[in-house]
Amino acid sequence: MNETGHAAQQEKHSAAVTSVIAAFFQTGMKLVVGLLTGSIGILAEAAHSGFDLVAVVFTLFAVRLSNKPADSHHRYGHGKIENLSALFETILLLLTCAFILYEAIERLFFREIRIDASIWAFAVMIVSIAIDISRSRMLERAAKKFNSQALEADAVHFSTDIWSSSVVLLGLVFVRLSELSPRLAFLHKADAVAAVGVAVIVIYISVQLGKRSLYALLDRAPAGMVQQVQATIMELPGIDDCHRVRVRPSGPGYFIDVHVIVDGRQSLDEAHALTEQIEAAVRGVVPGADVTVHPEPRPPAGQTHADMA
Repeated sequence: MNETGHAAQQEKHSAAVTSVIAAFFQTGMKLVVGLLTGSIGILAEAAHSGFDLVAVVFTLFAVRLSNKPADSHHRYGHGKIENLSALFETILLLLTCAFILYEAIERLFFREIRIDASIWAFAVMIVSIAIDISRSRMLERAAKKFNSQALEADAVHFSTDIWSSSVVLLGLVFVRLSELSPRLAFLHKADAVAAVGVAVIVIYISVQLGKRSLYALLDRAPAGMVQQVQATIMELPGIDDCHRVRVRPSGPGYFIDVHVIVDGRQSLDEAHALTEQIEAAVRGVVPGADVTVHPEPRPPAGQTHADMA
């Protein structure tokens, strides 16, 4: 790995480590305050942060392993580990939803638990929101800079945590209002309702993350990329046709295979120079892509390429 690649890896690793530290702090903080206040909303958030901690630890290892070079058993490298990490995070998020919904329904219909909407309950949620804003922005910058799906999954995840924590905070406000007057007693259930709101938000983002990670694992090309690659190649001189374009996402990078029809009378050196020109043009569209070009000779007059196949 060159110096630039090493620096990039260190920056990605630093972003993942910072996220792990933040998740560990948030989980402990929410768990302690949730147990002291009896707030299912905060306990749901503690469980959510606990799963976050597991997910970001997995992401940390995924980021480290995904940059390992190709070897005799993994000819395409280890980039898919990042996609697998995103799918693993989706599963953890769905487990979180199941726990939150179960506890919320229990408290809405079957159990009555007094909640202490103390200043500590409000403080922990406000601090949590501030932390999530900071780390989601940090991870988003790193994800865009290095095209890392694992870091992007974490960034999207923690940006939704901001909204879910805000929902819990709103629930605590309603609980406090319910204590002001008997007429507002029905607001005491707002904490459990807020927990359901958290679950709905998490389910939505889980589905989005799950779809993206599955698409990558199943080698689904990003929308419009194949057409963009074809159009870029067809603008080059000496290219009669571009077909059989295949795009394979793998972690932060892409493997792209293309077939082009060129003048078969040119020398090997000329054909090689043309393929290098094509590779450079494709990398201009998809930076860092591993491009393979298969040149095919132009068919004789009166025949089509299909006739020669």
